[in-house]
Amino acid sequence: AVSVATLVLAAGRASRMGDGGHKLLAEFGGEPLARHATRAVLEGGSDRVAVVTGYRAEAIRAAVGNIGAHFIHNPDFASGMASSLAAGLDEPEIAGADGLLVMLADMPRITAADIARLIDAFRAEGGRAIIRSVSGGKRGNPVVLPRVLYPALRRLEGDVGARVIIETAGLPVIDVEIGEAAHLDVDTPEAVIAAGGILKG
Repeated sequence: AVSVATLVLAAGRASRMGDGGHKLLAEFGGEPLARHATRAVLEGGSDRVAVVTGYRAEAIRAAVGNIGAHFIHNPDFASGMASSLAAGLDEPEIAGADGLLVMLADMPRITAADIARLIDAFRAEGGRAIIRSVSGGKRGNPVVLPRVLYPALRRLEGDVGARVIIETAGLPVIDVEIGEAAHLDVDTPEAVIAAGGILKG
């Protein structure tokens, strides 16, 4: 079977929150956002789930709790997202999977059903295509990346994600329409509140 591991990226400093507290600790439906994101990928059928922590790592770990994910600390989190992808791929259980689902922890509308559709699409392609979430045809997150791209992911630097790799890989890209969930991330206190969240600290 085609295996899929997930990295939940929860290491960032969230500088645009100002004094509004940490966005990943904000509660949606009574659940911290970091836990919501992690639970969605666990319930969506990911074989292995790791939460990459950095800034306020202990608070993030406590918010996620013991729900079946494991934690990877990225001491270099201040350098940006690329270091979190590399820290995740240092784990044999992650690097050994046929595909890597990259989940941003600040996306409150992503559901387990969305994740299952992405993983199903990846398996239907035999693990050989890039799977990308779209909203109204516009590219979004999360994405699933085949194992052949892991070396390129590890070479990324700074605050860049996988987009440049997706666009230059020469692999088929399958777009999966998941609606506005693919675009809704929360970067400011105003965005948290507008999305129905409660700021917590």
